[in-house]
Amino acid sequence: MTSVVFVHGTGVREDSYRKSYSRVARGVKRLRPDIRLVPCYWGDPYGAHLAFNGACFPEQDQDRALPTADADDPLAVWALLERDPVAEIELLADRAGDHDGGFAPGRTDPWDALADRLRTLTEGALTEGGQPAGDSARVFAAELAPFVTEAADEIAAEVSMRLSGTAPRHDSEAVAARAVIALATRLAETAQDAEEPLPVDGADRDMLVALLTDRLGGTDRGIKEAGKWVGARLLGDPFLWTVSPAIQVGRRRMTRGILPESGDILRYQGRGAGLRARIADVVALTREQDDGPVVLLAHSLGGIASFDLLAMEPSHGVDLLITVGSQAPFLYEIDALTGLRRGDELPAAFPRWLNVYDRRDLLGFVAERIFPGRVTDARVDLRQPFPRAHTGYFAHDSFYERIRDELP
Repeated sequence: MTSVVFVHGTGVREDSYRKSYSRVARGVKRLRPDIRLVPCYWGDPYGAHLAFNGACFPEQDQDRALPTADADDPLAVWALLERDPVAEIELLADRAGDHDGGFAPGRTDPWDALADRLRTLTEGALTEGGQPAGDSARVFAAELAPFVTEAADEIAAEVSMRLSGTAPRHDSEAVAARAVIALATRLAETAQDAEEPLPVDGADRDMLVALLTDRLGGTDRGIKEAGKWVGARLLGDPFLWTVSPAIQVGRRRMTRGILPESGDILRYQGRGAGLRARIADVVALTREQDDGPVVLLAHSLGGIASFDLLAMEPSHGVDLLITVGSQAPFLYEIDALTGLRRGDELPAAFPRWLNVYDRRDLLGFVAERIFPGRVTDARVDLRQPFPRAHTGYFAHDSFYERIRDELP
């Protein structure tokens, strides 16, 4: 009798594993009634848990003495501008609509006048005259200065195109200044081919916005009014949820929600020996109880741990390794596997290996080009988008049909 040891992936806990185990048992036995499915559950003993009930999370009352810890600070505006430097201008145009025009012919449109002032900004707008105080602010200003003219011209065109004919705002210069600083920052990063965003202190950024606002003739440097209406975007854009005060307060709850998946991976990278030992013990016990071949059927992180175990200690008596939605080939290519360094060959005693993947599964990788002659890639089509393409293998009939002929 062939025994199949089923090793689950990241984020799975007992109730979920029980359901997956039943699903796999039905799928395998439907095609091969002689198969014995053996559980290898590791989620509770070797998965990630908050051992101190989240004592590592900052508490809201710990920040009260900080001058910048204002829960009403509309950081959402800058989150929008990080995504798109003209986002605030676009939102102003959307809010204005067709009913907001009506300027008389011959009268200078305030937005067009602002666009003209923007076009007068030069490289010296941030570095000459009333320079910002502080070394870090001056360094930031010098980094952005070469891109101010290009940024200001582009923002001027956006202001004229989108806002001309709409009602003026008392803080229009500040709106334009924020857009120029956001775009100049992006241009500077692009020119430097930066691998990470420029390190920018929020106070320095606000100082440069105030400087440009003054040069454009504005008096209102505030951002709170913008934050009130931009904040409505928080509900529609998951990227912006991280700046919502409500999310910050609920950080502990949100982290608990994502902890099993991400935490299991982190814990395995640092403390993976226990999980590998758990798999080895189950395989050894199965060998003792059954005389037939032993197959390791391992999903996601379970596949990484199984691969590592067999690469480090191939003499466990496993006849076939089936990885499903596996990241092992990717981790080998970036030299992040525990069990095998990049450039090293698989041990000669490494078992036959079938690697199952779906092209829509962003966490499933192919292995034949990484380990030529030592593995067979088997593609299935779950007809699901990611992330269901990663979690749906064992609910898919053709998955079992694909592995049936491979089982000893």
